[in-house]
Amino acid sequence: MSVTLHHTKYLPWLTLAVVILLASIISLMVGVADLSLPDVIQTVMHGGDYDFVINHYRLPRLFLAIGVGAGLGLSGALVQGVIRNPLASPDLIGISAGAGFVATLVLTIYPNAPLYVLPIAAVIGGIATGISLLVITHYAHLTPARMALVGIAISAFLASGIDYLLVVHPIEINTAMVWLTGSLWGRDWEQVPYIWMTLALLLPVTLWLAWRLDVVGLGDDTAISLGVDLNKVQGIALLCAIVLASISVAIAGTISFVGLLAPHLARLIFGHHHKALLVGSSLIGALLVLTADTIARGIQPPIELPAGVLTSIIGAPYFIFLLQRYKGW
Repeated sequence: MSVTLHHTKYLPWLTLAVVILLASIISLMVGVADLSLPDVIQTVMHGGDYDFVINHYRLPRLFLAIGVGAGLGLSGALVQGVIRNPLASPDLIGISAGAGFVATLVLTIYPNAPLYVLPIAAVIGGIATGISLLVITHYAHLTPARMALVGIAISAFLASGIDYLLVVHPIEINTAMVWLTGSLWGRDWEQVPYIWMTLALLLPVTLWLAWRLDVVGLGDDTAISLGVDLNKVQGIALLCAIVLASISVAIAGTISFVGLLAPHLARLIFGHHHKALLVGSSLIGALLVLTADTIARGIQPPIELPAGVLTSIIGAPYFIFLLQRYKGW
């Protein structure tokens, strides 16, 4: 009996890992040039006729899709854990919009900026938006549910600012629009270290926060009585969430609803304990973005849809469902 339970415990993790592996293989096979699995293996190992297609185009996109998805999923789980609101996510509370606004400002005013400038600009925008949201919430004494609504309002305001920038700078509109709809088109190995170094640095920190977030979920008074420094835990968790979301936005643009969907799916599969929830959200987020990018590239080649369009098609109806489910908040 114990052996069966032991194996059952790890079955969801194994299943998810296998699905991500299969999705990765399919991602390398799909595109303008449909390749067979032997072609992919041969090219990855030894190069050949498809060396550019696989090793310099699809493979970096594969690593970026997994990294960006993991960053957005982890960020969403942290935001929901701190705010204790199931409707919260980086894009819905304005963090992604803040990162997107400042990054768009850089793209339109300084289109030839060095590669490292965009992540820095996005992080500055995300942090500024997060601070603004916390200040408004503090002085208005808002509940977690209303905090999410304020975030939506901030996001809408920043979106109008992005539209203004695009109107004022029409020459750069094509590059900015592809980026704003959420796409890995045109990305290569140069962007890979940014997201993976961020994950390598912040994932251990989030796992250190895991049991503390479990305690915070019991309520402020309970958390304080159990010795948890509430402000410190919430501040570190929000900072990690903002950096993860901002770097992801800087690389792939605003891929919507991944930060909302991934934590909810992770709770259904792995439960509510944050140690499993954070890792599970990362993996599911990676799978969502990888799948969206593969479908976007392979649905009607050579035309390529933005991955953010596909995640929005799934995420928007799910958000409406959540609003109905938690309408009493």
